[in-house]
Amino acid sequence: MKFLPLLTAVASTASAHTIFVQLETGGKTYPVSHAIRTPSYDGPITNVNSNDLACNGGPNPTMKSNEIITVQAGTTVKAVWRHTLTSGPNNVMDASHKGPTLAYLKKVSNALTDTGIGGGWFKIQEDGYNGGNWGTSKVINNAGLHYIDIPSCIAPGQYLLRAEMIALHGAGSSGGAQLYMECAQINIVGGTGSASPKTYSIPGIYKSNDPGILVNIYSMTTSSKYTIPGPPVFTCAGGGGGGGSGPVTTNPEPVEEVPVVPTQPEPVDSGCEAAQWQQCGGQNYSGCTRCASPYTCKNINQYYHQCS
Repeated sequence: MKFLPLLTAVASTASAHTIFVQLETGGKTYPVSHAIRTPSYDGPITNVNSNDLACNGGPNPTMKSNEIITVQAGTTVKAVWRHTLTSGPNNVMDASHKGPTLAYLKKVSNALTDTGIGGGWFKIQEDGYNGGNWGTSKVINNAGLHYIDIPSCIAPGQYLLRAEMIALHGAGSSGGAQLYMECAQINIVGGTGSASPKTYSIPGIYKSNDPGILVNIYSMTTSSKYTIPGPPVFTCAGGGGGGGSGPVTTNPEPVEEVPVVPTQPEPVDSGCEAAQWQQCGGQNYSGCTRCASPYTCKNINQYYHQCS
């Protein structure tokens, strides 16, 4: 019986990384990798200046897709996130990977061949931090479903739909934020074309020192403010989407006091092993503290240690 807490902790430790694997639209959920440039490896992009920020790639080579999904303008689509290409709805991303969700569109002449790199992108969705709740946590708790509204006023045609989740558990130091994104190839029909969104370049939408990229989430309280990175969200009611004073924030001013961190005892070998990229230590952590060979447990910050 004394082993039950340990077994429970091990069983509840979800795998860390994540992939946008499927798109649901018009009541139909398309197969895994259908019209989405998915990688076989679920790693993040950490360099916000990399061309890989557009549609993934580089350390996570993506597979070509020859399909395009038709999407009705003015409807809501669902990006389906999973830890791997074969994971189920209970294995989306580790709950410790807290941060915002975002979505972008780019109008292209050929969704099958456009790399996504460069200008033409506009943001259509974001969900950050509100009252202690993160956008990524909502997706995890909703079986991996990421809701994205497609504007009714944009021009019809082929687009890349870029769904993104940003994990901030290690973002207290430069380069610590983990960005996960894939691009779906879609053909939007029924759009009125009455608005022309202001567009931005990827890479270029984020900077490494943006307050939404370089942030210590462990000092935040339920009343803290979080600034979602990137340009403002385009809406049909807002015209071109280029106005406004910056990224949308919906939370009150942050408190200046930093919580006192209690002394954390040295971790005890739990007898189990964590795989690469899984958590292996940190304040109040009770899971596996030993990493599978050849990985070692690295101190990302006082709250999160990771096998790498």
